[in-house]
Amino acid sequence: MSSGLTNSRFTVDETGPLIEKFLDQILDDAEFDLDFDIEAGDQSHPDFENPDIVVKFTGDDVDLLLANRAELLLALELVTQEVLRLHSDDHSRISFDANDYRALRIEELRISAAAAAEKVKHTGTPFRFNPMNSRERRVIHIALRNETELRSESAGTGAYRHVVIYPAGMPSLPDPPPPPPDRYRRDDRRPPGDRGDRGGDRRGGGRPFGDRGRDRGRGGNRGPRRPR
Repeated sequence: MSSGLTNSRFTVDETGPLIEKFLDQILDDAEFDLDFDIEAGDQSHPDFENPDIVVKFTGDDVDLLLANRAELLLALELVTQEVLRLHSDDHSRISFDANDYRALRIEELRISAAAAAEKVKHTGTPFRFNPMNSRERRVIHIALRNETELRSESAGTGAYRHVVIYPAGMPSLPDPPPPPPDRYRRDDRRPPGDRGDRGGDRRGGGRPFGDRGRDRGRGGNRGPRRPR
């Protein structure tokens, strides 16, 4: 396990063992074929994300973590933050990642923000993004912070919170009613079940949960922990 940054609120040396203990238990109990490394935060996108600690996952079940806009990865991250009893203001200090998903998602959001901004300038009509978590909303806001013809704001509540881009002089519009739960999908605007070559399985490719080769025994699929 490498040393954390001395000026960080959370360090690998102090917080890392707590994260490792919790994740070891979760991954073994769920029989996920995953391993992870706990590292000091990556400074490659300081304007968008500047975590003290990054947990990077590898293994055959990474696709499960990244399906549906990394739904399981982000859920695991949130549960870990709750176990550590982090204040919501500190959630951005501990980040989970796999296959450079974070960097790719930031670039995707920046491109989407630029395209939406041009559309609003051209049509004069507000643009609503799909619901996003607070980190992704922040990426949109920062990407548009130098725009003088536009403004962005967060709207909605709970799982339906999203970003709206307005022409600079337009007042905010009322929030639309949330969609019915059985039709709501956070990852895109495609009809339910339309998941490309993954079919209707919301978890994406890979084996069903629990199908991990029972002859391996609990935790036997992960192998020894690599030193950090």
